Amino acid sequence: MAVAGTSLPAADLLPVGPRANIPYRIVRMVGIPLLRLCFRFEVTGRDNIPRSGNYVVIANHLNWLDEFALLLLMPVEPRLHFLADPTMLVTRKFQWWLVRSTGGYVPVVRERHGDKALYRHVDRCLEVGGAVAIFPEGNYGPKEGELLPFHKGFAHFAIKAGVPVVPVALSGTKDLWFGKPIKVVIGKPLPTLDGPAALTEVAFQAVKDMLPAYVEPPGRKLLRNKLTHLF
Repeated sequence: MAVAGTSLPAADLLPVGPRANIPYRIVRMVGIPLLRLCFRFEVTGRDNIPRSGNYVVIANHLNWLDEFALLLLMPVEPRLHFLADPTMLVTRKFQWWLVRSTGGYVPVVRERHGDKALYRHVDRCLEVGGAVAIFPEGNYGPKEGELLPFHKGFAHFAIKAGVPVVPVALSGTKDLWFGKPIKVVIGKPLPTLDGPAALTEVAFQAVKDMLPAYVEPPGRKLLRNKLTHLF
């Protein structure tokens, strides 16, 4: 079976699981120091990350740095998997090689709403013990401190797998420059006892309440345009 928009079999695209492979560890080993060199992360709530078992991570979405911030902050295992569009990735050879080597993603084709294959892929990832990161807004938020309505997909995944939802609030990633302070707040895991609609509402409110007030720092903003639009 091939994933729409690519000539590659779906099985080749889905090395999901809880264990971190060597390429995944290398990417973290190289990428984390680079991110800490370029940006100043202020993190609260690390103790809220579950110590055992897997989970679904949700966060507001402002720019490309969000994925890397979650990758930096969450434990190396269970391995974190992101939803990604392979029809876009195959046109970016380096990124395509990177995600295929690390295996830390689940393919989603944006044009196919309600794609049942996506549900099977995410369900399988959670069933075998992998963790999944989802941005429920489905797009970049309009500006710092504001949220788009959440889609319910993450709630369906978490409820079916019986895993908690870990809410994360990101502040400072919309506009980037060298040395930019980035605030990250990790909330307490949300139980999945209620239905998808109720869980989605609770999760939205949790992220909204955790969002720090944003005030643009004064001073020189080195490489602002280049870093903001790096990916």
